Amino acid sequence: MISGWAAEEGWNPGVSDGPAFFAQDPDGFFLGRIDGEPVSAISVVTYGTDYAFLGCYLVRPDLRGHGHGLTTWKTALAHAGNRTVGLDGVVAQQDNYRQSGFELAYRTVRFTGTAAETAVPAGVRPAGPADLAALTAYDSACHPADRPRFLAEWLTGPGHRAVLRHDGDRLTGYGVIRPGHDTLRIGPLLADTADDARALFAALTADAAGREVAIDVPEPNSAGAALAEESGLTASFETARMYTGPVRAHAQERVFGVTTLELG
Repeated sequence: MISGWAAEEGWNPGVSDGPAFFAQDPDGFFLGRIDGEPVSAISVVTYGTDYAFLGCYLVRPDLRGHGHGLTTWKTALAHAGNRTVGLDGVVAQQDNYRQSGFELAYRTVRFTGTAAETAVPAGVRPAGPADLAALTAYDSACHPADRPRFLAEWLTGPGHRAVLRHDGDRLTGYGVIRPGHDTLRIGPLLADTADDARALFAALTADAAGREVAIDVPEPNSAGAALAEESGLTASFETARMYTGPVRAHAQERVFGVTTLELG
């Protein structure tokens, strides 16, 4: 139901995101009801002791403007405790988020378009179970918190396809493509260099020629935006990454595509 609400908003959620979301924090999902009927939803998923991420913030369109969302919001934020909370906020809600203590870090732009015909470049191969430890370590260096439980599900979820690039024994990036409600979604796309990201993007879309794809690119990564544009994608949607406090240092320059706007 929540995924359906998100699809109606044009967010194009992945069709099988739920199990990976719940694997990270099964207590982080909240539903508001009136007389037993669901009217609002939100998630505040915790990562360790210092970080949480807010997403899935939705109120049924016919019941907006009555405070139901705010009530759910307050309940869910309490789950974060003293952690810094991040979110990717739609334009219409960003002023409200500022009033709740969230500060802008950067914009994220969604690029969409038709995948061109490509081949899998040399040095890129499918990720397998034996790669999980290396991928988890690489991911941790690029994210404000460790997320091994989430990643174990995300890499192997129904319809998810993960690839990695290597230079001998050294991992230089990885990416995942999955089916969304409206288009294929690429995320994350993490890479040491623009060339690594370009090779991973080509491998991810090699089986998707002629199909619509989407990727969410952090605006500070200008090489990520250039990659999307040279691949024939155009900007279609934007959000703002916002935080309530500091987050640990991480390799933002390696983030060519966000994993998911719901969990960061």
